[in-house]
Amino acid sequence: MSETNETGETEGTSGSGAASSGKAPPKAVLKLFTRVHVFLHRLSGGKLFNTLGGDEVCFVQMTGARSGRRLTVPLMYVPHGDALLLVASQGGAPKNPAWYHNLKAHPEIAITHRGNTRRYRARLAAAEEKPELWPVCDAHYAPYADYRKRTTRDIPIFVCEPL
Repeated sequence: MSETNETGETEGTSGSGAASSGKAPPKAVLKLFTRVHVFLHRLSGGKLFNTLGGDEVCFVQMTGARSGRRLTVPLMYVPHGDALLLVASQGGAPKNPAWYHNLKAHPEIAITHRGNTRRYRARLAAAEEKPELWPVCDAHYAPYADYRKRTTRDIPIFVCEPL
């Protein structure tokens, strides 16, 4: 996963051989993959392309940190009570994904999952919250534990609370 543009990345693509070494696939590949995924999801009326590699994804509508454009990025998510958690793991790559910067700059987002859209406010989990959140994230998607081992950066978790 690459932190070079505002379109973000799709967490589920990190199972590739390139990501296992902590390297991101080429940014052009990620950008194209993300656009095709979103296009096919929209084309199906939200009925298809709700998973990636068998794992559920949601579609996060956000505002670009630099461009101010409205963007849609498919991301893995973790249900957590009324909230959703978005883990900026980027497969354990050394840098945060581009969408991290978008949510920091513009925390009001909309998340669509299986045809249902809700508005949320994203906030970074505080350091003292993360020991409680990581077991929830790991139980939902076990590779997160491997991603933390793969990098020296503190992987951010966004807590997205309904508006």
